[in-house]
Amino acid sequence: MPPARRTANITAAATAVTTETIKHWLVKSEPESRLANGHDVKFSIDDLRTMPDATSPWDGVRNYQARNHIRNMKIGDKVLFYHSNCKIPGIVGVASVVKEAYPDHTAFDPAHMYYDSKSNQDVPRWYMVDIKFER
Repeated sequence: MPPARRTANITAAATAVTTETIKHWLVKSEPESRLANGHDVKFSIDDLRTMPDATSPWDGVRNYQARNHIRNMKIGDKVLFYHSNCKIPGIVGVASVVKEAYPDHTAFDPAHMYYDSKSNQDVPRWYMVDIKFER
């Protein structure tokens, strides 16, 4: 199972590129180990870079506004990767969206730390996207 990620906030700023619009999203993650409900929530830009194909699902988001932003992410949108809750917080890398929003399966698994008993597969409450490391 890939390391857990926590996204406290996702925001957007649209930028026009040729005839298409590419949005830029900010995702926050904690690069240093911290236990939440007995699980380490560490996930850094280096963890993303070392994932197979440098790609990972951005799962575990449990904030409604962030969820709404996730549902608006499109393939090719840029992701600014922000390290939070660390000695030197800030944007540490760039990724891109490679798979648009789909139901976050971690919400349906009672054994998973991001399980949500009120979410169901017929009408999912939580979504995730796949992002790929760029630089």
